[in-house]
Amino acid sequence: MPISFASRPFSWLKSRFIGHPFRVATATLQACFFYHLFHEFGYTTVPVWGASMLPTFEVMGDWLIISKRYRRGRGIEVGDVVQFDPVAAPGAGVIKRVLGLEGTQGHCWVVGDNVDASRDSRHFGPIPMALIRGKVIGKAFPWKERRWIVNELASDRT
Repeated sequence: MPISFASRPFSWLKSRFIGHPFRVATATLQACFFYHLFHEFGYTTVPVWGASMLPTFEVMGDWLIISKRYRRGRGIEVGDVVQFDPVAAPGAGVIKRVLGLEGTQGHCWVVGDNVDASRDSRHFGPIPMALIRGKVIGKAFPWKERRWIVNELASDRT
């Protein structure tokens, strides 16, 4: 009785990689390379904490999907929710809504949805578009609350 592929689903992996350390190293490097490209230039997920974006996002526990297609402010419109690096603390991603564009060349005005609990452009002025990491396109977790983030201001204009 011949052995079918269904009974040995990973037999091709064994014959391809076991005993071939160079192939294993090459496949690992390729996987790391593609993950890096996807994470840097594609999409990423980030956790949210803080009350500045209530009621759009909860204080803790929400995970957001960020599209890197909008890096450095490309394609950003008034009303979009963006992630950016604050000037005062580089590397600490902040999530706010864009309220104004190009008041100063190459800058945008950002505010939190909960203005009483938000530290935003009212405190530190307009941010350079080059600091924008990406646009929030969805809420991934908690699973029961997942949804796409739609810019109501842009959809009202069309």
